[in-house]
Amino acid sequence: MKINLISDTVTKPSPEMLSAMMQAEVGDDVFKSDPTVNALEEKAARMFGKEAAIFCPSGTMTNQIAVKVHTQPGDVVIADKFSHVYNYEGGGIAFNSGATCKLIDGEHGRFTAKQAALAIPPNDVHWPQPSLVVVENTTNKGGGACWDFDELVKIKQLCENHKMAYHLDGARLFNAIVVKKETPEQYGKLFDTLSICLSKGLGAPVGSLLLGSQEHIQKAFKYRKIFGGAMRQSGYLAAAGIYALDNNIERLAYDHSRAQEIVEILKALPYVSIIEPVETNIIIFYIPDDVDEDQFINKMEELDILLVGMGDRKLRMVTHLDFTDDMLTELRKRLMSVKF
Repeated sequence: MKINLISDTVTKPSPEMLSAMMQAEVGDDVFKSDPTVNALEEKAARMFGKEAAIFCPSGTMTNQIAVKVHTQPGDVVIADKFSHVYNYEGGGIAFNSGATCKLIDGEHGRFTAKQAALAIPPNDVHWPQPSLVVVENTTNKGGGACWDFDELVKIKQLCENHKMAYHLDGARLFNAIVVKKETPEQYGKLFDTLSICLSKGLGAPVGSLLLGSQEHIQKAFKYRKIFGGAMRQSGYLAAAGIYALDNNIERLAYDHSRAQEIVEILKALPYVSIIEPVETNIIIFYIPDDVDEDQFINKMEELDILLVGMGDRKLRMVTHLDFTDDMLTELRKRLMSVKF
């Protein structure tokens, strides 16, 4: 039994999701004539109380389109130093939009309104000016940490005071919503644009959505074309997204509970030195200095346990809908059998 905990992106469509995909009515989305894509976009927009949405191949694309919508070349994007939009999108902020970043040294990928205020330079010709603040909820590199909603509200007020746009990288937003017992509408009211991913915890094979005003999404439609993200009969993929939104949100709680059980297993292992706080489905832990990270990962692979090394003896596991109770039991046995 292979136990793949590399990411929540490794899942495969369930038989029910595949059935929905195969039965989808499709058209040509470049001409906005794919009825299933249109239905997905309308569904997501209603869910968050936004005017419109656009379906894209990836969360990187929805984030990069949002940056392009909200900035001009030479502008500054304020984000956390752990943010996905800065670390894991290929330098797209500079490449696609000609913008730069002001990074905040937050806590587990989160920062405060006071920290964001300190990142705003004097309004002087010598200083590039910020036009966009990006937050990521939950935080990927921050270990699946959830933001405090009141702090997000304070950052929104700062954005309004300084005429900055406010974008949410919500790749795993539904994990936060389930844990915090929040609603999509709360986030829709707060942010100018939001990116939500369908292919992580929700289990769809492909796709993310960018949500915003009609004006924002009309611009996004053009930029998606420029970025090469316009698809044709993408209703087959959109059908998976609709199924995911209808069936796979509340079940995220199971992923979170299994992550907590993995934490308890790791606490009992002598070769685990530190475990970062776990709120959702991402577990980040450290191995001692006398344990080689590459050797550790190779040993896990020999046991058919797949995880991610993040450097400096920092490792990550992510639970997901294809990680079963039987796998959890087997994971415990295999980890307890290892000696370093």
